[in-house]
Amino acid sequence: MAASNSGAVSLKLLIDTTRNKVLFAEAGKDFVDFLFTLLSLPAGTIIRLLSKEAMVGSLGKLYESVETLNDEYLQPNLNKDALLKPKEPVAAGPNILGLSTDVKSDARKMIYMCSNSRSHGYVAEDPKAKCPSCNYSLSTAATYVASPTTAVQTTYSGKVGYVKGLVTYMIMDDLEVKPLSTISCITLLSRFSVKDVGVLEEKVVDLGMDEGVKLLKASLQTKSVLTHVFLR
Repeated sequence: MAASNSGAVSLKLLIDTTRNKVLFAEAGKDFVDFLFTLLSLPAGTIIRLLSKEAMVGSLGKLYESVETLNDEYLQPNLNKDALLKPKEPVAAGPNILGLSTDVKSDARKMIYMCSNSRSHGYVAEDPKAKCPSCNYSLSTAATYVASPTTAVQTTYSGKVGYVKGLVTYMIMDDLEVKPLSTISCITLLSRFSVKDVGVLEEKVVDLGMDEGVKLLKASLQTKSVLTHVFLR
């Protein structure tokens, strides 16, 4: 299914109404690219998206520890945001989670060199950082130039991303992804012992930021992700 003009991504669910369970979803390139992008998210970004309270396990408390730790215990050049708000790689899927995907922002990215001498070779993104060689501030601005090849490969559009377009993909309830085929559909119905196709129902759903965050959270908690997000 294609992305809508509003930025939402749609997919078609095949539901077993007797069990209230999603057997699988039909989706296009955009949804698969979004799922694969989740694998590239840093842990700090995942915790920030889900909130500390929603995290399973202890990473939420670890995140909170960094938030509350007094700066006097940190290394002088360390900015807490490097841990709390790590820079996500440029998403190769649709920007459902509201993360930065603007390649031009990389082209305008600023880095700073030593204000005393450029020969030291140290650079920083924070102009308040100190040069390890002479302790001068790294405040001399220089412009970072992104690789055109990298930018093209990692920016989402109809021709790039992770998977090829013009293909319909089957997304299982546990987020297993495979190309859709008639044989795979028949095999799946047999596996779930579906003998009466009358109990099956198709449902088209839109995936926006709320659903994207729920999918991310459910993927860390259950193997019935699509059922959990769209039916419960």
